[in-house]
Amino acid sequence: MAIEIKAPTFPESVADGTVATWHKQPGEAVKRDELIVDIETDKVVMEVLAEADGVLVEILKNAGDTVLSGELLGKLDSSATASAPVAAAPAPAVAAQAAAPAAAAQDAILSPAARKIAEESGLNPNSIAGTGKGGRVTKEDAVAAAAAKAAAPAPAAKPAAPAVEAPMFAAGDRAEKRVPMTRLRAKIAERLVEAQSSMAMLTTFNEVDMHEVMALRSKYKDLFEKTHNGVRLGFMSFFVKAAVEALKRFPAVNASIDGNDIVYHGYQDIGVAVSSDRGLVVPVLRNAELMSLAEVENGIATFGKKAKEGKLSIEEMTGGTFTITNGGTFGSMMSTPIVNPPQAAILGMHNIIQRPVAINGQVVIRPMMYLALSYDHRLIDGKEAVSFLVTIKNLLEDPARLLLDI
Repeated sequence: MAIEIKAPTFPESVADGTVATWHKQPGEAVKRDELIVDIETDKVVMEVLAEADGVLVEILKNAGDTVLSGELLGKLDSSATASAPVAAAPAPAVAAQAAAPAAAAQDAILSPAARKIAEESGLNPNSIAGTGKGGRVTKEDAVAAAAAKAAAPAPAAKPAAPAVEAPMFAAGDRAEKRVPMTRLRAKIAERLVEAQSSMAMLTTFNEVDMHEVMALRSKYKDLFEKTHNGVRLGFMSFFVKAAVEALKRFPAVNASIDGNDIVYHGYQDIGVAVSSDRGLVVPVLRNAELMSLAEVENGIATFGKKAKEGKLSIEEMTGGTFTITNGGTFGSMMSTPIVNPPQAAILGMHNIIQRPVAINGQVVIRPMMYLALSYDHRLIDGKEAVSFLVTIKNLLEDPARLLLDI
């Protein structure tokens, strides 16, 4: 029976998508729920899975083609069997050796997400205990197996030299390489140009002494991780909580412009910029004002893992009233982040550097970080922007104020 393979139903905010990768070719066997093709939108990559066992018989949309919501991509025949080239029968010993790994590879049934995690972690699928229906290996099973492998002690070995990324071209090579932009990269470019051309963007700077936050984190990080089931205490949760408090005090920074109206939001949905192989994505912590430090850290860790695996949903990256980006993870000393419209402001974190500073008339060495707040001057006055950034500075330099709400 012929089964149509169709593009997913896109949300209203997504007009169309692009066929990214066909994981099967005509004539190849496909199992139910196996990944057949990836559809890339300007926000996420959506997976199309097989509805039944069968054989892929036809591809109607090739890689790079634009597709609409629900459009026909190809056809699957659930009654056909996979075609294979005819070859001379191998010697019995060779046949047995070849059949063994092939049979082993068929033993484990993995979900697409679990298969990807197993491949990235170098795991043997048959070594993963499946808890899904019929012994199916779920994503959670693969994540647990990967974590167990990472925690296992490795044999002693000579320290390897730092990995050096191979250059795209050899020295003296005058070749050129032209590749099309991914939809995500094209959308990022479009929104950055839109932001700079449609708003009066300005950036104000300050610096924060991270001594108290670092001391608090150092003192309680082990207990924090033990209490909150493995959630690690980082710096981002302090910045999110400080930003939430500052946004409450300066609602214009949490607002947006809609035509001739100013929309003030009675909630703080904080976007946290996360780097992925496809580019920068900004998943959103909904109602961050109601979240604890542990919930913030857990949310950010989950977003980071999903971004790496390409599993972020459109809903997780839609909306947001304010954004925080951390260029310090890449060594950035100073930058002027670009506002993510229709938001009115974005906070930029940077590298923590031990520097001499004057405190109470004495020169001491402190861990200092530069902060940058880019904002839409049409909506936010300079006084509000500077006061907002000073509020964040004060809350971070005396983190007890975050707990006491003062």
